[in-house]
Amino acid sequence: MNEVFPEILTENLLLRQIVSSDLENIFAGLSHPDVIRYYGVSFATIKETKEQLNWYADLEKTGTGIWWAICTKSEGEFLGAAGFNNLSSENRKAEIGFWLMPRNWGKGVLTEVLPQILKYAFEVVKLHRVEAFVEEANTNCISLLNKMNFTKEGTMHDCEIKNDEFINLVIFAKLANSQ
Repeated sequence: MNEVFPEILTENLLLRQIVSSDLENIFAGLSHPDVIRYYGVSFATIKETKEQLNWYADLEKTGTGIWWAICTKSEGEFLGAAGFNNLSSENRKAEIGFWLMPRNWGKGVLTEVLPQILKYAFEVVKLHRVEAFVEEANTNCISLLNKMNFTKEGTMHDCEIKNDEFINLVIFAKLANSQ
């Protein structure tokens, strides 16, 4: 990864490094019932949420991923976060992830951001494959991945337990040569 954190500008948005002052916004998102319904991480307190800030920083330090704060370009309003983790340099692949505050849903934020994150993954990090693992019931995320031309590769049935029930995860992938 680069020594200097790579900011990304889109038409309306700024993707910047996640910093300690984002703690309250991250807590607001990752404790919101609508956000965490299909998200694998949630926090009950601000103090617990510091673990997530450490996780983002560790990705950068260890070279195992990179996540950005998604902000408006004009006012710098925090909208959510996106990036990739579980990066394997050896296999040239990583897992993409993202979440938005519910007030930003359906406004095209991720449609604007994800192509730039994928471009960074394929052109700068030189990944060959970007994967996504999505709960089968998360139809909005599945729709977005289809819109981004990810390929559905299959379903892992009863592969995780959530709320004391087994859930299915759908595997999606996008290859560098399929951009």
